[in-house]
Amino acid sequence: MAVHVALAAFLYAALTVARAPVVWGVGRKPEGSNPLGSFEPRISANLANQFEWPLFFHAACLLLLHLELQFSPTVLVLAWAFIIGRLLHSGVQIFIGNVRLRDMVFTVNFLAVLGLWCVLFHAAYSAATL
Repeated sequence: MAVHVALAAFLYAALTVARAPVVWGVGRKPEGSNPLGSFEPRISANLANQFEWPLFFHAACLLLLHLELQFSPTVLVLAWAFIIGRLLHSGVQIFIGNVRLRDMVFTVNFLAVLGLWCVLFHAAYSAATL
């Protein structure tokens, strides 16, 4: 979870830098254009993405912590798959812009979080049947 928070903080900083030529005039080209103008909407969109599906990742992690399941090998693999997928997703969205590739990377994120919730449902079902 801390790595994802760090990613969001990094994206906020990157967005501030990308907007600096327009907002403060810092780094503006002589003709007045923003050299980072093409990146600003991509960074902004990616930052917004960090508050959509990842919400379910954080909720699952908090519940797994409460149930003391956070060190299960399955949970660790799924959580790191999500984080690596998020980092790749951000890179693809900001620097490459290939929607098909971004969609494939998002699928990794999506399945990893679904896997975490499956672990939670299994733990809840197991506890209910004891």
